[in-house]
Amino acid sequence: MCGIAGALWWKPSREISPQTLQRMTDSIRHRGPDADGHYFWPTVDAAHASKHSPATGVSGVALGHRRLSIIDVTGSAQPLGNEDNSVQITFNGEIYNYCELRTKLINAGHRFRTDGDTEVIVHLYEQHGLEFVKHLRGMFALAIWDANRQRLVIARDRAGKKPFYYRMEDGRLAFSSELKALLQIPDVPRTLNRHAVLQFLTLQYVPHPHCILEGFQKLPPATIGVLENGNLSLETYWSAPYDEPDFSRATVEDWREELDATLSEAVRLRLRSDVPLGAFLSGGIDSTVICGLMQTQLNRPVQTFSIGFPIAAFDERAFARQASQHLGTEHHEAVVTPDALSILPQLIWHYDEPFGDSSAIPTMYLSRMTREHVTVALTGDGGDELFCGYDRYRAVKLTGMTDFVPRWARHFASSVISRLPTSVAHRSFRRRLKRLLESLAQDPERRYLNWITIFSSSRLEWLVTPELWTLTKHDDPANCITNAYQRYPQRDFVTRTTATDLQTYLPGDILAKVDIASMAASLECRSPLLDHHVIELAARMPIEVKQTLKHSKKVLSETFSRLIPKDIKTRKKMGFGVPIDHWFRAELRPMLYDILLSSRCLQRGLLKEDSVRQLIDEHTSSQFDHAYRLWNLLCLELWQRMYLDGAPPIAAPTALS
Repeated sequence: MCGIAGALWWKPSREISPQTLQRMTDSIRHRGPDADGHYFWPTVDAAHASKHSPATGVSGVALGHRRLSIIDVTGSAQPLGNEDNSVQITFNGEIYNYCELRTKLINAGHRFRTDGDTEVIVHLYEQHGLEFVKHLRGMFALAIWDANRQRLVIARDRAGKKPFYYRMEDGRLAFSSELKALLQIPDVPRTLNRHAVLQFLTLQYVPHPHCILEGFQKLPPATIGVLENGNLSLETYWSAPYDEPDFSRATVEDWREELDATLSEAVRLRLRSDVPLGAFLSGGIDSTVICGLMQTQLNRPVQTFSIGFPIAAFDERAFARQASQHLGTEHHEAVVTPDALSILPQLIWHYDEPFGDSSAIPTMYLSRMTREHVTVALTGDGGDELFCGYDRYRAVKLTGMTDFVPRWARHFASSVISRLPTSVAHRSFRRRLKRLLESLAQDPERRYLNWITIFSSSRLEWLVTPELWTLTKHDDPANCITNAYQRYPQRDFVTRTTATDLQTYLPGDILAKVDIASMAASLECRSPLLDHHVIELAARMPIEVKQTLKHSKKVLSETFSRLIPKDIKTRKKMGFGVPIDHWFRAELRPMLYDILLSSRCLQRGLLKEDSVRQLIDEHTSSQFDHAYRLWNLLCLELWQRMYLDGAPPIAAPTALS
């Protein structure tokens, strides 16, 4: 697990100097505190070799690396080359099947100097060319410089677990694990991408391939790119096979047997580590299953970790403790009183772009605590998207049963329900029921979109300035959602919804949150449920295997019932959050007025003053719950102050400014 940075340039004026590359890797030291390394081409020898001559079009290449040592701790320093150093790699991630690949490559005649997974990728590229990426089973973001072919190859893992930012401009492509590293390049401009602002306000994250800054992009998951002769070509090398449903199995038991074997193997591969290893344990089904499979495969108690909060509605420790006792793990827990004033600046700095998922806060606290004991932690990420775990998937199923009712009747019922009073408590049953019934008149896709958006289309128009709103005429901020829905039209709507989340919400929000929060603590997180073999199996499952009106994650909980205590099987999903609604009515109330209604904020020309004031007044007076909307606005403004109003700091700040 590491951080990468680098560039290829074909115009001498776009050269990346050693000093600049050092600043780039220094800015992401938290991703790899154990070592750093740099490589430049042409080398002294290469400059005098005709086949490596800069006259072929490439003026120079720079590769940088920060290392968190996990496998082959004393070796495998990066950037790393092949036998004659004509192929060089900088790589972030883990290849879990590297032992099996290494054996095959040795049998094919390749010679290894190290015992890690990085050199396996180099020889795999030599053996299979651009097809190498299809052999990898793991999480990765990487860049390979091939001096003989004069090309740079970039790639990102299938699910999008590891980040890859890049900037393609006249004469140069620069890349890094985090945006802040690219901002160390002296001549790189920082111009706000106003359409990305609309996307953020809609989704609480900026979806790939877009970036909050103009001219920057994120490499999409499951994508490989080749830069040759100044041209970058991108290709998708894998997609989840939702268009290949499998109805051939005679019984549900057949699905259970295959799921048990596939997920057990995914866990086994992720136990390969030369440093201490543990797991997050929330007391939910996903993390309990992963911890249980770990415990059955190890000859010692698994170290498990959870945090709790003083507010009962946000405290899962009792369930985590119960799961630990059932499985026999060595459990660690801590009570955290989140201090938003101290952690907000660090949150803004680490996430590079505006990021509005407030569960990033407890994820950062949990990662810090876990890192005090281990260097690697397995997680249950992906279970909700793959096996219909979110409550909203059940709402999709329920409302879908009303779509046969004439639209006029649904519209009438929805309009009547909208006039009824509701609770200001975000998690209340009455609030959720009203929101569910109000959506009956909408088309299924628009209905789901309105459930998951922070600011719906109508609210967004009400919030932002007319100048900003005009951008929606050319590109809907929610296009990534509606486009994803079109990929699998033949499947049932619940399955299409989970597939949409797998392509958008999972990499854009969940995986970005965990990667940044864990790497801020120099902790590696591994997600067995997102092994691409598990994803492929889940994608082919009929919806009836995964979900009924009474049960979410049906096949997952039944397959691994031996590992799950009864109370956890039947518990309601809690989520992983913090009480921002209370904060904004108490200690953070002054901040809302001071920051969001400041001339500094309003003069940016993004938000209407009256609308912002109404949101704050309605929330602080307990008329409505606008906590998540206000949190997103606060994160956006604080990000602009840190990344646009001044030069980005090398070290994370300690106070709001």
